[in-house]
Amino acid sequence: MTDLNAGQPVLLTTVSLTDFIAEFGEGLLDSLNRSNPPVYAGAAHTGRQAVMAGLNRTPFPAQADVVQAIAALLLDRGEQAGIINAEMGTGKTMMAIAVAAVLHAEGYRRTLVVSPPHLVYKWRREILETVPGARVWVLNGPDTLVKLLKLRQALGEPYDGRQEFFILGRVRMRMGFHWRLACGARRAAGGRRLACCTDCGRVLEDEEGNYLTLEDFQRDERRRQCPKCKAPLWTLMRPGKAAGGDRRSVILKSMCRIPTIGPIRAEKLVADFGEEFLATMLADNVHEFINLMDAKGNFVFSDRQAKRMERAMANLEFGFGEGGYQPTEFIKRYLPDGYFDLLVVDEGHEYKNSGSAQGQAMGVLAAKARKTLLLTGTLMGGYADDLFYLLFRILSRRMIEDGYRPNARGSMAPAAMSFMRDHGVLKDIYTERDSQSHKTARGKKLSVRTVKAPGFGPKGIHRFVLPFTVFLKLKDIGGNVLPAYQEEFVDIPMEAHQDAAYRQLASKLTAELRQALARRDTTLLGVVLNVLLAWPDCCFRPEVVKHPRTRDTLARVDAIFDEDQASPKEEALIELCRQEKALGRKVLAYTVYSGTRDTTSRLKRLLEQAGLKVAVLRSSVDTARREDWILDQVDRGVDVLITNPELVKTGLDLLDFPTIVFLQTGYNVYTLQQAARRSWRIGQKQAVRVLFFAYAGSSQITCLQLMAKKIAVAQSTSGDVPESGLDALNQDGDSVEMALARQLVSG
Repeated sequence: MTDLNAGQPVLLTTVSLTDFIAEFGEGLLDSLNRSNPPVYAGAAHTGRQAVMAGLNRTPFPAQADVVQAIAALLLDRGEQAGIINAEMGTGKTMMAIAVAAVLHAEGYRRTLVVSPPHLVYKWRREILETVPGARVWVLNGPDTLVKLLKLRQALGEPYDGRQEFFILGRVRMRMGFHWRLACGARRAAGGRRLACCTDCGRVLEDEEGNYLTLEDFQRDERRRQCPKCKAPLWTLMRPGKAAGGDRRSVILKSMCRIPTIGPIRAEKLVADFGEEFLATMLADNVHEFINLMDAKGNFVFSDRQAKRMERAMANLEFGFGEGGYQPTEFIKRYLPDGYFDLLVVDEGHEYKNSGSAQGQAMGVLAAKARKTLLLTGTLMGGYADDLFYLLFRILSRRMIEDGYRPNARGSMAPAAMSFMRDHGVLKDIYTERDSQSHKTARGKKLSVRTVKAPGFGPKGIHRFVLPFTVFLKLKDIGGNVLPAYQEEFVDIPMEAHQDAAYRQLASKLTAELRQALARRDTTLLGVVLNVLLAWPDCCFRPEVVKHPRTRDTLARVDAIFDEDQASPKEEALIELCRQEKALGRKVLAYTVYSGTRDTTSRLKRLLEQAGLKVAVLRSSVDTARREDWILDQVDRGVDVLITNPELVKTGLDLLDFPTIVFLQTGYNVYTLQQAARRSWRIGQKQAVRVLFFAYAGSSQITCLQLMAKKIAVAQSTSGDVPESGLDALNQDGDSVEMALARQLVSG
C-alpha cells in the first residue's frame, strides 16, 4: 500500500481482536467508562457491606462486588431487573441470598425463589445457613395451597422484622390447575334432575332461559358461577385420586417413603400414635417425627435411623387431602402486586423458549414482583432469539420502549423476528430452479427462505446485556479459593477391523444421504448423523439402519466386540479410572447413550470386572433425590459414577468427583458447559481434570470441533471475546447437526 501524502509504501499487519484489546484495552476501557459510566465502579456502599458482614456466611470479595453492583442497579438506578451471569461454581445461590439480605435491610421484606425441582431443598438449606433468623416457606409439596392460603389470611398482620423466603419448584410453574364442575341437584316433574347452586339453591338455566338438567350441566366445559349469588359452580380436584380415599392407607403409604420404615413398622406406628397425630406431625414438623418418643420416654428411632431419615426428609413433603391448584395461578389472582419484593429466577436460561408454559408463568411472576434477579451460567446459547423472550419477561418496559410488543392478535412472533433482524444474524437463502409450468417458454422459479444464524450484535449487547448484567468468572474470585482446572482432548484410534467397518458404513450412509438431499429430502439427516456418531461406541451389538419413512434397510453391520471385550475407548476409560483410584480420586463418566442404545450397563460391568466399584445414576432416580442418592453412593465407597450429563447439568455440587470424562458430548452447548463444571466449584480442594474422548477419524471429532465453535459464540455474551474475534459471530449459521451434515456430505 502507498501513502498518498508522502508517496511512501506503508506496511500493514493483521492483528487479532484479542491481541488488539490486550494492547489498547486500557485506553479503550477508560474511554468507554467516560462515555458510559458504570453503575458500580468498586466503591463499596458501607451499609450494604455491613449487611453482608452480618451474615452467617460472608461472600468472597469478588462475590461481594457482584452483590454491590446488583444492589446499585436495582436500588440506586431503580431498574426493573438485574442478571448475574456467573460461571458454574462461582456461588450464584450465595450471591442471590446476599442480594436479598441487602434489599431486606432497605425495606424489601419477601423474596420468592423459582428453582429447578432438585435444588429446592438446597436453596432452603443454604438460606437457613446464611441468613440469621430467616423464615423459609417451601412451595413445592402437596401442602403448597394450604401455605398460600395462610399467607393470604395473614395480609395486613403486623410485621415481626424477620426476612421471609418462598421457594417455588419450577415444575409448579404451570399457569393452571385441575378442576371439575360441581352443583346441587333438584328433582323436577317427570323424574328429571335439575342442576342448582349449592349455596342459594337457584335452579340453573342455559343461555335461552331453559332449566339445565344435571347431565347437560356436566357436559359444559366452562368454569361457571351462580348468576344470583356468584358462588363458584366448580371445585378443585387432584387428578388420579379417588374421591373419599382411605386416609389410613394414604398415611401408611406416606410413611413407607421414609428410609428405615416399612409396611409393618408403619402399621405399628399408626396403632401406637394414631392417624391424626402422625398426619399432623408429618405435614407440619418432620423433625418432631424423627425425635418421636414412646410412652416410656425412649426414642422410637435409633441414631443411625434418625440420621438417614433426616437426610431424606429434607427432600420430602407430605400432604393429606389438598387440592391441585397451581401456586403461580394463586399468586397471580389472589396476592396483591408487589407482595413479593424480589423474584430470584435460578437457571434463568431455562425460561427462554417462546411457547414454554413455565417461561410465561415466570413472566407473570416477574410482573407481580417489585424487582427481579435472574441467575444463569449460560445466558446465551449462540442465537439472538435465545435472549428475546427472556428479556421481554424480565425487562418488559425496556423492550416495549424499543418497539418490541405483541401485534394486534397478541402474537410476539413479529417482534421476535424484528429483534433478530436488529440485533442478531439472519441468512436469506435464495434457491433458483428450472420450472416446466410455462406453456410457451422455459422459466426459472426463485424461492427465498430465512434462517437464523449464531451471533448477537454489539448494539444489542450494549442495549440489553451490559446495562443489566454482572459477569463473574471463577478465575476472578482469586486467592486459593479454587484449585487448578484442566481440559484435555483424548484422540483414541479405532482397532483395524472397527475402523474398516466404520468407513464402510459411513460411505454407504453418506451416499444415501447425498441422494436424498439432492431430492430435497431431509428425512435421512437425523438418522445418518445419529448412527455415525453412535456406532463406534455401540458396536458391541449389530446395527441395522432403516429408512424412517419407507422402512427399507439402508445398511447392516455385525457386532465388532463381544459382551466382555472392551473397545479402545472403554479400555482407555478403565485405565484412567485405575490410575485415578490409585491417586485417591473418583471419576464421573458421562455417556449420552442411556436410553435406546444403552451403554451404561455394559460400562458398569466392564469397570467392575476391572476391580472398580461403580454406580449408575439413571433418570428413574427422582430429581429431588439425586443429590442424596449420589451422597449415598460416595458413602458406600464408589470409584466411578456413570450418568447422562442431562441428569446432573444444573445445581448439583459433585465435589467428590474431581475427574470428569465425556465419552460423548451430544449437541447441546448449555448441557456441555454446565456438566463440565460440576466439580470445579467453591469448596473443591483437588485439581480438576475434564477429558473428552473421541475416536480418531470419526464424526465424533467433527462434532467436538463444531461444539467448540458454538461455545465461542456463546461466550461473547458472557464477558469473553473469542480468539477469532467478531468473525466467530458470523459463522455459517448452522446448528451443530446441520454443520456436521454439511461437512459429512462435502467429504
